[in-house]
Amino acid sequence: MTRINITFKRPVNREYETVMAASMNSVSLKSRSILTIYRQLKICRRCLSSTSIRNKGLVIGVYKDDKKDDITFTPGAQYFDNQTGGKIKQALKVCGKKLKTGKNRVLYDINDEYTSVAVVNLGKHGVKFNKHEELEEGKENIRAAVAGGVSVLRDVGEEQVQVDPCGDARAAAEGSVLKLFSYDDLKGKDNKKDKMKVDLYSVEENSDNQESWKKGVILGNSQNFARLLMETPANKMTPSIFANTVQNRLGTESGVSVQIRDKYWAESKKMDAFLSVSQGSDQPPVFLEIDYNGGKEGTTPVALVGKGVTFDSGGISIKPSQDMDKMRGDMGGAACVAGTLLAAAKLKLPINIKAFIPLCENLINGRATKPGDVVTAMNGKTIQIDNTDAEGRLILADALTYADSFNPSLILDMATLTGAVDVALGSACTGVYTDSTHHWNLLHQAGGKTGDRVWRMPLFKHYSSQVTTSDLADVNNIGKYSRSGGSCTAAAFLKEFVENKNWLHLDIAGVMMNKDEVAYLGKGMSGRPTRTIVEFLSLLSQNK
Repeated sequence: MTRINITFKRPVNREYETVMAASMNSVSLKSRSILTIYRQLKICRRCLSSTSIRNKGLVIGVYKDDKKDDITFTPGAQYFDNQTGGKIKQALKVCGKKLKTGKNRVLYDINDEYTSVAVVNLGKHGVKFNKHEELEEGKENIRAAVAGGVSVLRDVGEEQVQVDPCGDARAAAEGSVLKLFSYDDLKGKDNKKDKMKVDLYSVEENSDNQESWKKGVILGNSQNFARLLMETPANKMTPSIFANTVQNRLGTESGVSVQIRDKYWAESKKMDAFLSVSQGSDQPPVFLEIDYNGGKEGTTPVALVGKGVTFDSGGISIKPSQDMDKMRGDMGGAACVAGTLLAAAKLKLPINIKAFIPLCENLINGRATKPGDVVTAMNGKTIQIDNTDAEGRLILADALTYADSFNPSLILDMATLTGAVDVALGSACTGVYTDSTHHWNLLHQAGGKTGDRVWRMPLFKHYSSQVTTSDLADVNNIGKYSRSGGSCTAAAFLKEFVENKNWLHLDIAGVMMNKDEVAYLGKGMSGRPTRTIVEFLSLLSQNK
């Protein structure tokens, strides 16, 4: 019978000592695994807070080897195991074989430097692109596994964690940074999650790993910026506050300039479709314009457009009360554009970008737009508004027309536009509408690399004919058969306001929130698909 002996090198209090003794008394590995013991120790670990001097954790990776029914170490994990005299390998002989992909084991007091070590299973070694899932599976496994590792170490009280690159330092950084995000700014101290610093565990001077890690941190933080904007309550993220927040965050970045336009500017541009949505709110509308100049001077810019409805009640076509609070995130397109610009500036992407963000609330007062009202968009087309809850396409109509006036090389817009895309695709991917196969291929490639996938949807004349059939105006803001193909008719409506042949519309309503679908994102607003758009822009700058 094998027994386990654990020696503590620092004093412990009586409570901890009593629990430890009860846990360890005559323990047989045949009747109780080492994992069970560690779980019991985890419960009382906080008793050490008065005497602990470390609070530093480590995440290391292992691969699953089906042929040998065993696991193998990453180089970083192997180095650490050697440093500890094989303690990791010994522990995993007992409980590691049944460690599933993406799961982890937490080991305590392995050596003097780290209070705890999370061993995470990365799946099979060398897994690359999964054609069926349309993503680079190995990278996604790293994000998920590392996210689980850093999360569990935060839960046991670590203040600092080093992360094994696990074969892809960028993916490891993304998983770490994204998982640790939480919006608890408005909670009391006792209800806030503990803050934790993460950095790269490097056993040798590897500049590639260091650079990849830094890039992953930037990408994760940029998506988290979008999540912050989306999560903030609507009374604390009005159109004006949104604009000022973005200006404060991006305005100091090299190559970035931010202009905040007011209602009178929008009136001068004859953006009546945009203004019609805002007139039901006491909060003034704002049109945010952001320039990033990272490419050669004079190079034609790419245009990004984001829907920025900071709260959507539906207007007179009011939404059901259940989950209406989630409509604080109806400015997800605007938030993702802001996050994308932040990443582009931090990464110094060699490309020029112009971003356009119409911001307003869709509420109800005596001036609110009524079903059946007709307004004139910036391009001169009249719009019959039969549903005031189809407001996103109205503000985008003017924003797209304005973006088109700069003759950009392409226009890409993002909007939490329709519940119909959620019905069609769920949260698995973003719906994309475009006539440009070249740009679709680049975007599809980007989604496979980031794990935040996209799916191409149709832009048939069949849908255009439904929105151009109107009793009172040139176009109607809902399709002739409003319940059928709702995301497709919304895209067809937007197409009426774009002249540029290289146009991509992303309906991101289905990916607006995360429950438990994406392992490395917590519950709440997702900030998707920020990283995919950054990767797309990077590919675009290389393919010009």
